[in-house]
Amino acid sequence: MRVVQGRSIQGANGVVGKRVMGTLGALALTASLLSACGGDQEPPAEADTTTTSPTATPTPTPTPEEPEASPEPSASESQPEEPEASPSPSDGTDEGSEEGSGDDEGAEEPEEPEVPDYIQYGEVSDRVGALQQRLQDLGYFITSVDNTYGGETQQAVFALQKAGGLYRDGVVGDQTQAAADDGVVPQAETSSGKVLEIDIDRQLVLAVENGRVVRVINASSGNGETYEALGNTYRANTPRGSFAVYRSEDRMYESGLELGEMWRPKFFTGGIAVHGSASVPAFPASHGCVRVSNGAMDWIWDTWGAPAGTPVVVY
Repeated sequence: MRVVQGRSIQGANGVVGKRVMGTLGALALTASLLSACGGDQEPPAEADTTTTSPTATPTPTPTPEEPEASPEPSASESQPEEPEASPSPSDGTDEGSEEGSGDDEGAEEPEEPEVPDYIQYGEVSDRVGALQQRLQDLGYFITSVDNTYGGETQQAVFALQKAGGLYRDGVVGDQTQAAADDGVVPQAETSSGKVLEIDIDRQLVLAVENGRVVRVINASSGNGETYEALGNTYRANTPRGSFAVYRSEDRMYESGLELGEMWRPKFFTGGIAVHGSASVPAFPASHGCVRVSNGAMDWIWDTWGAPAGTPVVVY
């Protein structure tokens, strides 16, 4: 937390004496009063409500009666004395620089900004790398441990927050970090074979092998709203049930309803497919298909494999 140092500004106060000593004493008193009342005060800076501003110690103002102890000044003495000029080095030695550097001896070192107690998008640090490694070890889809919180890491954090029933904001605070430390992962619904499971309630895609979850992928399915396409009205639902991959398109595929592009889709019922997308939010947002990141879709195609006939269970 950055603390803003407050400042307390002491106003000058003049004191009017009862006795005036001679014409020159009156002039000196008048000058003293004008100097005390005529200066502009600098407005105080706003202080952080959590920081108490130190109170400046008022400088005592001499009263007009104090000169009574000294003889009345002459006209020449009433003029201000010229300040003595500071000696300057004549030979370019270090004496002058040492004298100037003395001003910095009492200066406070600038405080380093506090490291936030959470991790969020854009951070580059070792603790991001540790988070990435932990997510990868737990099976969340993340390919690179590079200490940089980018889009892929955000997708994995979304998936972790969904699995743990946490708020899906991509920010790793105490609860999300605890979920990672505790090894929170979703459990498979199937027990045998190689199955692509789609959890609609938690918006996750699970790659499952004989009941063991090998990858947890952030997903976004149908948002349930109605929409118009080619003159017809549809509802953006993702059907639940047991299906199987029946068709694959290894390319950027254009929707037949002119709803946009799908990266390497794998269709499992009608026009509904699991496909890659550049936009996979933490909430349902599609027209009925199941979106995953393009990188995750490449992994399904090239590493895990989901050929025709692969079971797809949506619940």
